[in-house]
Amino acid sequence: MNRYINLSLLFTITVLMLTSCLKARKGANDLDIQGNVVTVAKLLSMQRTPDYTLVVVGDPWKGGVLHRYVLVPRDAALPADLPQGTVVRTPISNALVYSSVHTSLLNELGAIGAVRGVVDKQYFTDSIIPAAVAAGRIADCGNSMNPTVERVIDMQPDAILLSPYQDASYGQIAKLDIPLIECADYLEYDPLGRAEWVKFYGELVGKRAEADSLYDAVCAAYNDMKQKAANAQSHPTVVTEMVINGIWNVPGGQSYMARILADAGGRYLWADDENTGSLALDFNQVLAVAQNADYWFIKWTNINSLKDLQGANSLNREMAAFKNSRVYVCDTDKTHFFDRIPFHPEVLLREFAAIMHPELFPGFRNQMYHHID
Repeated sequence: MNRYINLSLLFTITVLMLTSCLKARKGANDLDIQGNVVTVAKLLSMQRTPDYTLVVVGDPWKGGVLHRYVLVPRDAALPADLPQGTVVRTPISNALVYSSVHTSLLNELGAIGAVRGVVDKQYFTDSIIPAAVAAGRIADCGNSMNPTVERVIDMQPDAILLSPYQDASYGQIAKLDIPLIECADYLEYDPLGRAEWVKFYGELVGKRAEADSLYDAVCAAYNDMKQKAANAQSHPTVVTEMVINGIWNVPGGQSYMARILADAGGRYLWADDENTGSLALDFNQVLAVAQNADYWFIKWTNINSLKDLQGANSLNREMAAFKNSRVYVCDTDKTHFFDRIPFHPEVLLREFAAIMHPELFPGFRNQMYHHID
């Protein structure tokens, strides 16, 4: 599951765009805390005080609270009356990190030195981590499902960053009395809500200003492009992904991908669906809805031509986008899509908007999706 512009906007545009990012959230329930600095994310709340930062992570499966953290500066005395939660001394400087999404972000924040151990090293495609593991600067702690506990104990991490899942127990790792930072950002379905988790990670590694600045820039750029796309002369229909092993996983109508496509000025053909995850459909079910879609966006590897796409499934040639050569493919092995996009949704938004509305983005060259013919 996995990583994430040269942003140069006029001051007035930046201010206007940020205004729409700073609306108070509604219905936060147990996540409502005094002075919450989180504005869009639904599973995260943060209260900053002179002595500590209280972070509340929501439970996406059962509602309520998944975890509470109290971040206290490492060089300060521990306050007497701390709120309930796992105490984490910050900035963390010796972290075990489970996902390249987060190592990529920490690198962008200038805190890659805090990463001292990883699991599933084969999935870290950015050259920094594999090279550091090979040189012994970062510990290889095995695989995420069954980490090598002895290596974790040897590295003595001050925090472990991992992605939570329903009814997770985390095995022996949970018994080591090391703060487990449950990174639930991937369960946010609003693109800017997911990106806003940078504020939490910035607090953890002592990069608050950098994290806040990054989010503000992302938010401003995203909303600027969204407004441009809303004013486009046309709003073409869109289908995404393709059949893999007999199943076409179509993003639900309330999913992350569906929201970005809508914000990019496209008409997503499952927009009325209420699912936030994916729909497992067969080819004929998709064909019945999307055969005449104007654009087809695919995330996969080794699809470099329409011939490759037809070779993957001969029925693909029945799609109008295939016939009209309006197919765009993102090679996830080469683009670092899963590492970069979660904290940079404006990159993906601009990709889609520029493809569907090239007149609005003259001269733009795609980074993620390329046209195949």
